[in-house]
Amino acid sequence: MPRSAFLQEAEARGFVFQCTDLEALDAALSEGCMPAYIGFDCTASSLHVGSLVQIMMLRLLQRAGHKPVVLLGGGTTRIGDPSGKDESRQLLSDAEIAANMAGIRRVFDRFLHFGSGETDAIVVNNADWLDQLGYIPLLRDVGTHFTINRMLTFDSVRLRLEREHPLTFLEFNYMILQAYDFRELYRRYGVRLQMGGADQWGNIVCGVELGRRTDGATLFGLTSPLITTASGAKMGKTAQGAVWLTADRLSPYDYWQYWRNVDDADTGRFLRLFTELPLAEIARLEALQGAEINEAKKILATEATALAHGREAAEAAAETARRTFEEGEAAESLPTVNLPRAELEQGIPAFRLFALAGLAPSNSEARRLIRGGGARVNDNVITDEAMLIGTEALHHGVIKLSAGRKHHRLIRPV
Repeated sequence: MPRSAFLQEAEARGFVFQCTDLEALDAALSEGCMPAYIGFDCTASSLHVGSLVQIMMLRLLQRAGHKPVVLLGGGTTRIGDPSGKDESRQLLSDAEIAANMAGIRRVFDRFLHFGSGETDAIVVNNADWLDQLGYIPLLRDVGTHFTINRMLTFDSVRLRLEREHPLTFLEFNYMILQAYDFRELYRRYGVRLQMGGADQWGNIVCGVELGRRTDGATLFGLTSPLITTASGAKMGKTAQGAVWLTADRLSPYDYWQYWRNVDDADTGRFLRLFTELPLAEIARLEALQGAEINEAKKILATEATALAHGREAAEAAAETARRTFEEGEAAESLPTVNLPRAELEQGIPAFRLFALAGLAPSNSEARRLIRGGGARVNDNVITDEAMLIGTEALHHGVIKLSAGRKHHRLIRPV
């Protein structure tokens, strides 16, 4: 068993997949506060639960007395990480990257404590040094430590080539710049550990080796397993879209519902990864059978939502769900979509209204939902996808739309 509190907890909760030298890392973590980082490229205005394992690793690191460094990829987002991708990312403008960075920065305020203390988290932007690089100096300083032979063996490159999907020279440089980030963070902040998902292993190893070759530094890499659901689906995606971590992209109620609706088989694993409940309590909850497992999933939903949105919002979401499902109320705190009253007075086709409400990702999906009997208006099943829904459907000033038994919206005229 590891000696360091961080690795003890990380292993017990299922965060550890690979490490460059687990024994040496354990010893280094036991010596005192260690700065460690995870990088997040700024490809959207928020992060979704696909990034939550990494965020929870940083939180666990801080709780164990170490210093989290959040690296935002203001520079590397301009290139795009090819890891796990079959095609190139769409290139974003500098203005789009800056806006996304501001949105992502807000995510971490819920999970980490920032400040100037020894274990307080900091946020850094790799554009601060990558923008200053000269091409020829980079090739001479860093490029000589990378061989094409080795780079071709890493999954991020090898898989793309095996599938005969294009890999641009721009993307091919990504691992070099990520390695440069690690060395720069070591030099500036004493960072000795980079963490990330399993798909980042090759990039992380490159940084460990670059630090050793150029600075004689003993650096470490630690990856977490890529998390999929019991059905094999990737974390963070649903039929309704991504499960975002900020309320402007996804309401706390819908976030709570995501966790409440996880597969029974995922409950214990997700309680360990995405809550801070004691492991003994989690063992008790995951042992529940039959209908009782639903109580465990409600606890998972409330605890996970409390981390992302605060305890008050989590309790409100739980109460809204209770009133909606147990008492049949159209609780006022259900997610609400405002539509122009004039538009509602004219009537909106049912399929279009469900799409506008975010209960289906497209008009065609909304049509399928209605034809399949999964759509309800004010708790009444509808089957006519073209029926006009207007102000005559208002009940106490709102129209309640439901997709299945677990996804609801209130339509309010303004």
